[in-house]
Order: sequence, then structure tokens, then C-alpha cells
Amino acid sequence: MTECSTDAIDFTGLDRRKVIADFNGGRLTSDAGIFLLREVDRQLGLIDSINECLPDPRDPRWTIHEQRSMLAQRIFSIALGYEDLNDQQTMREDPALQTAVDCEPEEDSPLASPPTLCRLENRVNHKSSVRMSKILVDTFLTSHDKPPKEITLDFDATDDPVHGKQEGRFFQGYYKHYCFLPLYVFCGEHLLCAYLRPSNIDAAKHSRAITKLLVEYIRQQWPDVKITIRGDSGFCRWRLMRWCEKHGVSYIFGIARNPVLERRIDRLMNKAETAFEATSEKQRLFGETKYAAETWDHKRRVIMKAERLLAGPNTRFIVTNLQGRPQALYDKQYVKRGDMENRIKEQQLMLFADRTSCHDFEANQFRLLLSSFAYVLVQHLRQDHLAGTELECAQVSTIRLKLFKVAARVIVSVRRVVFHLASSYPYQAIFRRIAKSVLLRPG
Repeated sequence: MTECSTDAIDFTGLDRRKVIADFNGGRLTSDAGIFLLREVDRQLGLIDSINECLPDPRDPRWTIHEQRSMLAQRIFSIALGYEDLNDQQTMREDPALQTAVDCEPEEDSPLASPPTLCRLENRVNHKSSVRMSKILVDTFLTSHDKPPKEITLDFDATDDPVHGKQEGRFFQGYYKHYCFLPLYVFCGEHLLCAYLRPSNIDAAKHSRAITKLLVEYIRQQWPDVKITIRGDSGFCRWRLMRWCEKHGVSYIFGIARNPVLERRIDRLMNKAETAFEATSEKQRLFGETKYAAETWDHKRRVIMKAERLLAGPNTRFIVTNLQGRPQALYDKQYVKRGDMENRIKEQQLMLFADRTSCHDFEANQFRLLLSSFAYVLVQHLRQDHLAGTELECAQVSTIRLKLFKVAARVIVSVRRVVFHLASSYPYQAIFRRIAKSVLLRPG
């Protein structure tokens, strides 16, 4: 049991009365909204699926904490905003967290300690990580009542800074620090892949293999779905495009400027400059060309955007095998790729996917997956239960603040565990509405 100091904190008084604070409030919680996540997990069966992927080599005779409860403890805590294992030294006694992971909310029966959770992280191997990664795709597939006609898979890489001697960390010249280079794949707001990689590689490394695995697996369930792969210029690799062409997959990628493409856009850019000089208004013109870099196997369609802004000329190029007018492909297809960056920000800034401070590389991959599973829970809450509310477009941090961070007094008896939520909680109406939606939705 954690020992908390009983020393009082004296704040500025109120008139003649003292204002004193201490940590002797007893059975209270600041995270009563965790039960919304618990019900979402029951619908998805997410933590049960994760538990099945991870062998437990411990002797049951000496096991105190079930593996499933430890996984739930870790994933729920990340969603609540507790990124560090050290947080569990006190969180393990939180009655809301204890109840949410299906353990008795007793002071004398705390959840797993930081060292126990650390041992869990460090016994995960590559095979288990692969099996757990498959859950992300399965959850995406089962979230649809019927197969969609078409889907777009967004690929992007990002830097994951490291500050120690972790396995697989290298200095990355583009980002100018030591880091990992995880690869993410999203379909809209659905996370399909979170793959940790060392940073001494090309940004597109293994993207063709990931594409192959995803496309083949999705088509097993949805054989008629049209699939488009989308990414920035870091994924403009001819072998990836060739694979897509051979397997009926559409693609649209950015392509870096080069002297050849700049010469080909000159005429279009001159027209934009002339129109700008005549009107002093922004000009956007689109065209296309057939282009192949020296290393490519054949020429491909390249869309050219010649834009003249007040700040100066702005040219952009994309390569695609999609049919359609150049401007429509650029505005309605390619630029939507930018929304994926918001999803990555939710992962790294709000769910601590960059907390990869273990020495072992596979342990850090597991941490990345734990953050990913926390994202899946919050995303399904947002998608299935926040539609039509003021939070339907809210990011993870806002959902956490307004729905999860709810103070409650806890009363435990033989027959009931009661959480008396704060009477002054300002989002009572929306909380009740969402709780009703979560409880009514079949699992």
C-alpha cells in the first residue's frame, strides 16, 4: 500500500478561515470516466484478443496478477493520460482502475506494480507483436456492418525521439536527432498499422511488404473493395507502384521536385504568373505529363500544380494511376492525406506512442502497440457514441479532459460498488447520454 504524506498544505486563506489541503481523502478517484472505455472494450473484445496473442509463461501457483488485468491496467492508464510505469505505483490503488480491470476495489489488493508491468513488457517477442498487430486490422474490418465500396489507406512515417541507448536507435539526418522511425497506416480514423523501425532506413522501408499484407488480408474479407494507397513523396517508390499496378490497387503519391519536372511545368507556371500580374489574385493551374525517373521501370502519370501565391510561386507534383481530372485528383484525393497527421499527433502527443524508453527493441514495439490499442478504444467511443454531440470531432485530449477526468467518491459494500460522481461536474448531460449509448449497444 502506498504511503502518502499526511502533511497539510496551507494555501491562502478565505477571509478568516484557513484553506488547507492534504492527501487523506480516502477512497476517491479522479478518473470515473474510465467505465466508458471499459464498456467499449467489452463490445470490441479488444483486451481479450490481445491477451490471447501473448503467451503467459508464469507458474499459475505463484501468479497474483492475471495477464489480462495487467494489459487492461496499462491500456486504460494510457488512455487516461498516465504514460509512465512509475505512475502505477499509486494508480494501482485507484478504485476506478481496479474495478475497470475487473479486480476487487480493495485497498489491500492493489493492481500490478511498475516492476511487474515492466517484466510483462520485456517478455513480448516479435511473433506476439505480429499477432497483436493483426488485431488492429480485425477491429477495423468488424467495425463495418457491410463492406465499403472503396477505401483509402494512408501511409506515413514520423520520428520518435529517444534519449538513451535503446536498441535500434540511430541519428537521423532529416530530423537531426536520435530516434526511431515508426510507420503508420490509417484508413480514415481507423489505425491499421503501427510498426516501429530503426531510423537508419529509407522512410518507405517495408511499405511494400506492409501493403501486400494489408491488401491480401482485407480482400479475404472484402473481395470486391477498391483499395487506394496514399502517401507523400517519401513513398514514391517504383517497386511499390509496380506492385500496386500488378494487383489492381490504386495509388496516389507525392513526388519530389526535380529539374525535369520543373522544366515541364514552366509553361503552366508562366500562365499562372501572367494571370497573377493581371489580377493580383492567387492563381492555381493544373496539368499532367508522363514521367519516369532513371530508375523506374516505365513512365507514369504525373499531375502538376502551378500555383502563384502572394508570397511567390508554389509548384507541386503527384504520381498516380487513378483516373480523373488533375485538379479533382489533387484537391479531392491527395490533399486529404494531411488529416492523417492529426491522427499521428493523437498517437504521439496525447497517447504517448513516443514513450519508447525501454532498452529492448521489441519491448518498445509493444509500447507502441499499447498506445495504439488505447487509441482504438477512444476512436471507437468517438465514432460509435459521440456522433451528434459536441465531442463528435474532438481529439483524444479533449475527450479525456471532458469525459474521463471525472471526480467520484467510492463506496464499496458486499453487494455494490458505488461511484458518486462530482455534483459540480459540468458535462453531466452528455456523460449520461454517452453512457446510455455505450450500455445499449450490443457487444
